[in-house]
Amino acid sequence: MVDLKTSEQCQEKKGNLNHQRLIEDMECKCCPVFNTFNIIGKKFSLLILRNMLYDKQKRFNEFLNSIEEINPKTLSIRLKEMEKDGLIKRHVYNETPIRIEYYLTQKGKELQPIMEQMALFSVKYCCDQIFENPDPIKIGKITAKSIRQYM
Repeated sequence: MVDLKTSEQCQEKKGNLNHQRLIEDMECKCCPVFNTFNIIGKKFSLLILRNMLYDKQKRFNEFLNSIEEINPKTLSIRLKEMEKDGLIKRHVYNETPIRIEYYLTQKGKELQPIMEQMALFSVKYCCDQIFENPDPIKIGKITAKSIRQYM
């Protein structure tokens, strides 16, 4: 959980010391929700993260074969963007043929509770779009563990 008073990400260096600044004393350059959306809101990014988190996928062809409507060019672009944004790391194995695998960073792993809340929202309010039986599900029956079966 992020401490809203201070954050390791919001530091300034003076000499050899790190001085944490209070977030409430900082001037915002942009909305934090907008910023997060710019990182994870591109088409297929959350589906790639979902597959890495829940299906333990890590290879290009695994993503390509399991994410509907994605094409190789778009997948390649998204993986590069996600690596640049620090959500995943790319590891090239020194083998023939070459083998490349992608791994979630801590930053990427920390999106899991957000994705589970998104799934919970959808299960709670969009049953008719998700389930064959469109009857609403009682929220008490929905847990993070039960949500994972739909992801």
